[in-house]
Amino acid sequence: MIHHRSLLSLVVSVMLTGLSFQVFAQDTPTFSRDVAPILQQKCQTCHNPEGIGPMPLMNYQQVRPFAALIQDRTSKRIMPPWHLDPTIGIQSFKNDASLSDEQIATIAAWVEGGALEGNPADLPALIELISGAEWQLGEQMGPPDLVIKSAPFDVIANGQDQWWEPNVPFEGMNKERFLKAAEFKPSYPLGKKVVHHGHAVLIPEGERRQVALARYGVGKSWEIYPEGTGMRVPTSGSIAWNLHYFPVGAEGPGDVVEVGLWFYPEDQPPELETAGEVMFRVDGLKGMARGQDIVIPPHSYQVLQGTHRLDSPAVIHSYRPHLHMRGKVMTMEAILPDGSKEVLSQVNKYNHNWQISYIYADEEKPILPSGTILQFTSVFDNTANNPINPDPEQWVVFGRRGVDEMSHAWVGITNLNEEQYTQAIAERRARQETLRLD
Repeated sequence: MIHHRSLLSLVVSVMLTGLSFQVFAQDTPTFSRDVAPILQQKCQTCHNPEGIGPMPLMNYQQVRPFAALIQDRTSKRIMPPWHLDPTIGIQSFKNDASLSDEQIATIAAWVEGGALEGNPADLPALIELISGAEWQLGEQMGPPDLVIKSAPFDVIANGQDQWWEPNVPFEGMNKERFLKAAEFKPSYPLGKKVVHHGHAVLIPEGERRQVALARYGVGKSWEIYPEGTGMRVPTSGSIAWNLHYFPVGAEGPGDVVEVGLWFYPEDQPPELETAGEVMFRVDGLKGMARGQDIVIPPHSYQVLQGTHRLDSPAVIHSYRPHLHMRGKVMTMEAILPDGSKEVLSQVNKYNHNWQISYIYADEEKPILPSGTILQFTSVFDNTANNPINPDPEQWVVFGRRGVDEMSHAWVGITNLNEEQYTQAIAERRARQETLRLD
C-alpha cells in the first residue's frame, strides 16, 4: 500500500516534470516560428526549385531531411557563402549574407531539440522570388535603359575551362551618359550554371582606354553606384566581352549573355565620376611580368604581397578578391600618410566557387587621403588541407584556368579631389555626431 504522503509527493513530482517539459517545449525553437524566417531571409534566394542551390528549402517537408546538414554548414559558416573574417576590419555591408551568432544558435537548438515543425500558423508570409530569367534590379530600378548582348557561344557538355572573347559593336546611345547601375545576366537556366565570371568592357571609338561597364562572378551579378556617383559612358565603340565558361555536363548551343544598363537622367549628372571596379594586383609588381612570382610547390603554401599608392584622395565602395582554387586568404589594409595602419577587410575563407563583392555600408566605406598605401596580402594553400584543391601533388603557377592561380583584387573605388575629400570627411563626422547624440 502506498502511503498518502508518498502518493502526494509522486503526484507533485509528475506535475512538476510535466510543467518542466511544457516550458522546455515552448522554449525549443520550431521550424515555423524560428527557422523559416531565417531560411527565407538568407537561403531561399538560391535554395528554391529554380535556384542554383542543390536542394530547395522552401517548406518543412523539404528542409527536415537536411536538418543536420544545415546545422553543420551554418555552424561552420560554410553557408550562406560569406567568406569575410568577422573578427577584423569593417563589418557593416549593404549585402551581408552571413548569419548572426544568434541565428546560428537558433538553428542548432532547433536541430538538437528534434527539428520540430511547430504550428504552421506561425510561418511568415511567403516571399516573391525573382526568377533567374528576370533582371534582379528590375523591381528596384525598373527595366534597363539599354541592354547589350554578347555574340552566341556553343557551350560544350564536358571539358576544361572555356573562354569566349567576342567584340560586339556598342549601339543605342546618341549622347554621353552617366551609368548608375549595371547587371550581368547569363542565360537561364544553363548560363547561370556555366558562366563562372566575366567582363563587358567598352572600348570607345578611336581610343585605347577601357570603360568597364559590368563585371560578373558567381555571387556578384550587379552593381549600383553610391548616390551621386556614376560612370561616364561614351556614345560609341565596341564591347570587348571576356566570358569564362566551365562545362557542367549539359550542352548549350548559342548561349548569349546580356548586360542591363541604368543611367542617371540626362539633366541630372552625378557629382562624382567613378571607374567602377579597378584591378589592384598582388602579383607581378615592381617591373615583374604578371604572375611571374606565383610559384606554389606541392604540399606547401605561398604568401604574396602587393602595395599601391593612392595619388589622390579616394572613397572605396566595395572589395572583391580574385584568387583560384589554392587561394585561401586575401587582406586589404590601408597605411595612412601618418604611418598608422588599418585592416579594411580580410577574406579568410576564400572559395573560388564564389566571387562575392563585399559592398560597404555608406557610413563605413573607407574615405582615404592622398598618399595612402593600399596593401594586399594573398595566401595560397596547395596542401591536402584545402578542400577544393584538385591535386596537391602539382606545382601551381599563374594562369587563367581554375587549376592555375591568379592574385588580384577588384576594388570599387572613386577618386576625389581635395575639396571633395574634405567635404566627405565633414559629412561623415556630422553623421557620426548625430548618431552619438541620438
